[in-house]
Amino acid sequence: MRILLTGANGQLGNEMRVLAQAHPQHTYYYTDVQELDICDEKAVNHFVATRQVELIVNCAAYTAVDKAEDNPSLCRLLNADAPGILARAAQAVGAALIHISTDYVFDGTAHLPYTEEQPTCPNSVYGVTKRAGEQAVMQHCTRALIIRTAWLYSGYGNNFVKTMIRLGRERDTLGVVFDQIGTPTYAADLANAIYAAIDQGVVPGIYHFSNEGVCSWYDFTLAIHRLAGITNCRVRPLHTDEYPAKAPRPAYSVLDKTKIKQTFGIEIPHWEASLAVCVAKLLSEE
Repeated sequence: MRILLTGANGQLGNEMRVLAQAHPQHTYYYTDVQELDICDEKAVNHFVATRQVELIVNCAAYTAVDKAEDNPSLCRLLNADAPGILARAAQAVGAALIHISTDYVFDGTAHLPYTEEQPTCPNSVYGVTKRAGEQAVMQHCTRALIIRTAWLYSGYGNNFVKTMIRLGRERDTLGVVFDQIGTPTYAADLANAIYAAIDQGVVPGIYHFSNEGVCSWYDFTLAIHRLAGITNCRVRPLHTDEYPAKAPRPAYSVLDKTKIKQTFGIEIPHWEASLAVCVAKLLSEE
């Protein structure tokens, strides 16, 4: 299969590239903004048509949640307009599209894990634009599969795990919010789920994926420090209102993963098990 991977230099894009080595039967086109501007419809259509792309995996997004509040037009361009462009390009050649979305399409006021059928209600620019991207994808491509994920981290790029390791080594104390609950997602595990969908055939619809289990950012940080051997930094639990941010964060964003597990027969590791794998990899590369 000829696969176009957008956002190839990001966290998930890099994990997809690593996993591609175990799936050499496919032909891959790895692109980031330098190779293909996904906001340029003419360029996207030409790229997809001339290379006879059969599947697009869109890992590109504007993910700076707070900056999005000050840059709504750029955020909309990347998170809403570009997915629509990719969806139309895929539809034009009969290709499938796997698009990555977010827990921020919900407002985080629930107390039970969110299912795919629950109504969306974003309350940030980032969340609003990601929901618009979902709608554009579903509207313009009949073979579209959307995966909502949350709290993504990996061995690549900048992310919470790397930041907490760095700050834990630099500081004596660290304040982290304890009243926002969710589930970390190791990008390598998400990449595995995407490949399960590729291998078994895209089943259109919306799916949820994160690792198993739940925690707060405070709990997550304690686990990161324990696994990284950081013992001289005291982590203090903070309320959300003690850590002001421009964009509101979901207080509860646990995703129900029943649908993706049943559809593609996958087993999802617990977040602590996957975190241990990632931290060990990071430490080995130092």
